[in-house]
Amino acid sequence: MIEVVVTIDAGIDKVWEMFVDLSRWHDWNTVLAIVSAGRGENISEGNSFTFVMRAFAFAGHLEPMAEEVLPFKRIILTGHRFGIRARHVFLFEGNETRTTVTSRETFSGITTVLPGWGLVQWRLKMLTGYMLRDLKNAAEAQRKEKEGIRNHRCSISETPVFSAEK
Repeated sequence: MIEVVVTIDAGIDKVWEMFVDLSRWHDWNTVLAIVSAGRGENISEGNSFTFVMRAFAFAGHLEPMAEEVLPFKRIILTGHRFGIRARHVFLFEGNETRTTVTSRETFSGITTVLPGWGLVQWRLKMLTGYMLRDLKNAAEAQRKEKEGIRNHRCSISETPVFSAEK
């Protein structure tokens, strides 16, 4: 399992809105490219969307499906590609000033027992961390802009916090 946690100095409503609005991902997300919604612009239960992710030298075209969307609480995305089944859970906890986003991703399939899977898992964990860092930077910049505070971007050393493999 991959687990990454980030704390964002912005209200849960703003973080949620930014995360579920696929039409805005290109504004803040440096990890995933060419994001395209299936139906509608928001992540919604039962809908899928596509994106391109470059984990290593090659780009992977992925199409997760939103299995569950519990507003301001949880999003569960599922998908499969290259002999791997993935289940990615995003948990949102917070209030009007601070939000914690926890990402938990599990994998199954024959590919996950092959040599080299540990390297793939390590790289996916790094990319998830970068994505949550991007979300943090964008949400905090938006909040600070509204409050008239000079924009400050966190460094990679400030976030994200990676948990140990379970």
